[in-house]
Amino acid sequence: MIKTKENSSLRQFYRGKTSAVLRVTGEDAANFLQGQFTNDLRGLTSGGAVYGLWLNQKGKVLADSFVIAGAATGEFWIVSYHSEATALRARLEDYIIADDVSVEDFTSEWTGLTLVGAGMVAWFALAPRVGLSFPGRRTSAETLEWIFPLSELPNARAQLPGWAEIDDLAMERGRIAAAIASVPADIGPADLPGEAGLEPATISYTKGCYLGQEVMARLKSMGQVRRRLQRVRGPGAAPQSPAALWQGGRQVGQLRSAVDLAEGGFIGLAMVSLVSWQPAQPLALEVAGAAEIVVVLEAT
Repeated sequence: MIKTKENSSLRQFYRGKTSAVLRVTGEDAANFLQGQFTNDLRGLTSGGAVYGLWLNQKGKVLADSFVIAGAATGEFWIVSYHSEATALRARLEDYIIADDVSVEDFTSEWTGLTLVGAGMVAWFALAPRVGLSFPGRRTSAETLEWIFPLSELPNARAQLPGWAEIDDLAMERGRIAAAIASVPADIGPADLPGEAGLEPATISYTKGCYLGQEVMARLKSMGQVRRRLQRVRGPGAAPQSPAALWQGGRQVGQLRSAVDLAEGGFIGLAMVSLVSWQPAQPLALEVAGAAEIVVVLEAT
């Protein structure tokens, strides 16, 4: 359980993987990113951050990230938890034609901490601190991402006396319990944003053109998607994912991620067909050499 009480002794931090830290600069950087990113970057001032997606022409999800306005005019930082820097950089540079835009990769030189607890934004503002900060999306608890050069890690840790460190397992439990999709594990190049319920957090329908925008507009006007990422629960140890989910001998979904619970059993996120699965029946997870495990679809 991730605690978020005000007492500083119960404040927590997490040093998780940050897969991409890119710096985008140039006279055309703002317009270029606005034409590629799914969310609206207009009006973003220094230090401000927006979460969104990078799509292909068919509206499928290639990567996700935060875009943070830098201190200098025409400077932006792109930070992603799990979308790899090399793929994200290639996605951007493929569309730089005659634009004055430069993309630099700082992933190996920067790191970060996720600060967990109520009032993190106010606490962070109490003193000058190096690097970037923005509200996070790792769990339902109030979090603040703090990204900085790797050389500053000892100094950053020294500013958190008495704080408890969260391990990977606890953070993954919190993410899945909150039904927060991880890109590309839970939703990727074969999936649409709406299939993971990401539209409210990532899609602007008023910003104008961007890559994949026509598909997003068409899906919005047509209605529901045919698949949906759902939270599931089952007995026993968390199976390796991805894994097929079955119902009546027919595959109706795929378990995309799963994690053991402290009290036993597991929770996970699964992409389930809204056409094929029967809500009144449990799903089955086929495991080689073992009996089927009943998996219950949970409300998200």
